[in-house]
Order: sequence, then C-alpha cells, then structure tokens
Amino acid sequence: MEMQLDSLRKAGVDITTDVNEDYETVHVNTIFPSDYFMAKKAKQKGKAVVYHAHSTKEDFCNSFKGSNLIAPFFQKWIMKCYQLGDVILTPTEYSKSLLEGYGIKKPIIPISNGIDTQFYKKDLKKRKLFREHYNIDENRKIIMSVGLYFDRKGILDFIELAKRMPEYTFFWFGFTPYYQIPGNIKRAIEHSPSNLILPGYVSKEEIIMAYNGCDLFLFPSKEETEGIVVLEALAAQIPVLIRDIPVYSHWLKKEEDVYKASDIEEFQSLAKKILENKIKNLTLNGYQRAIERDSRLQAEKLKMIYERVGEDAKIYYGGGNNE
Repeated sequence: MEMQLDSLRKAGVDITTDVNEDYETVHVNTIFPSDYFMAKKAKQKGKAVVYHAHSTKEDFCNSFKGSNLIAPFFQKWIMKCYQLGDVILTPTEYSKSLLEGYGIKKPIIPISNGIDTQFYKKDLKKRKLFREHYNIDENRKIIMSVGLYFDRKGILDFIELAKRMPEYTFFWFGFTPYYQIPGNIKRAIEHSPSNLILPGYVSKEEIIMAYNGCDLFLFPSKEETEGIVVLEALAAQIPVLIRDIPVYSHWLKKEEDVYKASDIEEFQSLAKKILENKIKNLTLNGYQRAIERDSRLQAEKLKMIYERVGEDAKIYYGGGNNE
C-alpha cells in the first residue's frame, strides 16, 4: 500500500490517507470489519468505491491452523466486502476468474499489485554482503524462497528438497507465530536438515541482499493471487523456478520467462539443471515481465480507473483502520 501510494502521488493523483479530508472516491485495500463499514458508509454518502480484492478463499485454505474449516465463511465475508465496490480490482486474470466463480457481478479489473523494480534491481555488491553475513563460500550454490510457514506456500516440499540436495544451501525467509502453525509443519521444521537455514522475518533490505546472494529462487507455492515475491526475484534477475499453477498461466511462459515444475521430482531435476547451467538462462526475459508490472506503470492504470469511477475527484486510499 505504501509503495502504491508513493507511485500514485508521483503520477499526479490527488490522494489522501486522512479520513477527515474531503474526497469523492474510496479505495479500500483490506477486508477487516472497519474496512467494510468504511466502504458501506461511503456508498451511503454517494461516494464511489474501488475495492481491491487481494484475498480469495483458495489462498486462505491450507494456511493457518483451522483455515480450511472456516474457509467457506471467509468466502462469504470477502464477497460481502468486495460487492460494495463500484469496481473491483484484483491482481491477475486468474484471481478475476475465481471471483467471477463466486457469483460476483460487479466489474472486475485485473491489475498487478506491482513492485518497485529499481528497489529490487541486481546488485553484485549485495551478493557479496549476503554471503559474508551468512559465511557462505562464493562457490556454494544457494536456493531460496520467501513465505509464511503454510502448507499452501509449499514449505514441506522445500524442506524435502533440502534433504534430497545436501550439496546446496537452502534459505526460507518468512515467519508464522508458532501457535498458528499446523502440527505437521512444526515437525518438519523441527527435523529440517542442516543445509536449510530459516532466518525468519527480515527487513526488505535484507531480502534484497538475499535475492542477489542466491543462485535460484524456488517458489513451490500451490496457490497465489499473483506472487509478489516472484516479481521481486525476476526484478533481481535471478533464475526462477515455480510450481506450474494457473495463476501464472497468463503472464509467465514456461521455459521462456521462468521454469515450472509440477511435482517434487521435477523441482529437483530442474533446480539441478539450472544451477549447473545445463538449461537456458531465462533471467532477461523474466526481468521484462517484472518491468511490465513496475509500480509506476500500475499507478497510471489506477489513475485511469479512478477517473472512470469518479472523474477527477480526490481519492481516499486505505481502509477503515485509518480512522
């Protein structure tokens, strides 16, 4: 949200995060009850509402402990929120198809969340700093991923790959409070191999160092609405290997922009080939896909959407939690 705000201001959008200012259009990004009531109040006052649909039932499943049990209720709630929008924004064609499948009839526009590609650009100095920080030899190959400790994110497959490939060092960046982690993932983490490093949550600056310091970004997630970390890795111009799931089908071509795997055996085989330079390097093509989703370009698209729903009016950006 902070990145989008900065890009929107640079694009000349008259935007505020102060709920007490005058505005004619509300752009809501989250689904807390306060956001729902913020959007509802705006509708009652005749203001336009742009609702950003970042979440789906599918990416809620297989996450926190008990998430599958409450997923149907979660779907009803997000539908209640999203349908307040005069326009619904969602990151990809895939997430648009999911929302349409729920029965939502409002206009749904796919628009990437975007990233600041300059922020994540390749920097060999950061590669050196990262390896020095973790005391890893330059010749040692590193495979990394980023995500919460969710089954949906593919952490179990990542741990298994680390066991099968002891000749490489694996990093999983991200953290989930212990009480929210399902038992099978707790056990897998507790018995993970010595070549797997789990630094937990780190700053954006450290993540950039990691992207530059690794040799392969392997993202085994089973469900995404876009996959922002994939965009970050592409912007850093490192090889990317992802699970072959529908969310990528409209914008990342297999064996042209990235490599895709369907199961753990294919992940293992492709990872080895990439790291040993036995297959084509796709990083330049992948970098172009990141450039196409740069936050500045997305801000221009958002500006046109705002003009469509509220002419040239001032935009309130955020949600009910800003009150």
